[in-house]
Amino acid sequence: MNFVEAMILGLVQGLTEFLPVSSSGHLVLTQKLLGVDDKGVTFEVLVHFGTLLSVIIYFWKPLWRMILSIIPPFGREYAAERKMIGYLVIASVPAAIVGFSPLKDVFESTYEKPAVVGLFLIVTGAILFLPRLFAKRKGEGEMGIKSAIVMGVGQAFAILPGVSRSGSTIVSGMMAGVKPSAAAEFSFLMAIPAIAAASLLEARKLSEVDTALLMPYLAGAIVAFVSGLIAIYSVLTAIRRGKFEYFGVYCLVAGMAAFLYFRAQGL
Repeated sequence: MNFVEAMILGLVQGLTEFLPVSSSGHLVLTQKLLGVDDKGVTFEVLVHFGTLLSVIIYFWKPLWRMILSIIPPFGREYAAERKMIGYLVIASVPAAIVGFSPLKDVFESTYEKPAVVGLFLIVTGAILFLPRLFAKRKGEGEMGIKSAIVMGVGQAFAILPGVSRSGSTIVSGMMAGVKPSAAAEFSFLMAIPAIAAASLLEARKLSEVDTALLMPYLAGAIVAFVSGLIAIYSVLTAIRRGKFEYFGVYCLVAGMAAFLYFRAQGL
């Protein structure tokens, strides 16, 4: 992998990790188009760390308050933040169950089938239109145990490449009655334990990195960090302006194009 390929993949990872268009799906399709058959575990860990850092930087204030909420002298002052920690734990359970179940290998086998990934992108597009189609279900509520569970199930569903983690969780929250901006912010906070856990599971393989690839990998991670910040801001802005379903249009078009192209290639 050269610098250009690493930076392109880092850009794709950073943008699509938080834009509701599926990072895993776009990475699979981009790899196939670039002819990069194996970007390597080390590269995955580093670009995921870049996106993890971007969400931590963007939400550093609420994260800092959460840390203070579990320190006895400040606990009473930050009771709401302590509840939020509980909701994040609850929301992480469904994905953890799927991630450690035999289903994980079945789902991940679809990563080798870009035409199938295209179909799942179409599914993501349909998911993003649900709030518009069921406008009465959109609420103005805040996060609770029920909505945390629902969003956790949405995150577990996103193990399929082409199904957007942020898209499925945000829509799940909105359909559970949470106001769109609150659902989006909680979705991004959910990404922290999800990305951190996935990275830690693979971090043991970092020692196997080819030193010749280290600089391109780091370049990809930096691009992923910067583009991740841009993606978070873009999603929150789109939601505030009521244009969230625009991402759905993109997924429908991109998914259909990917399906037709790679189906014609026998992939």
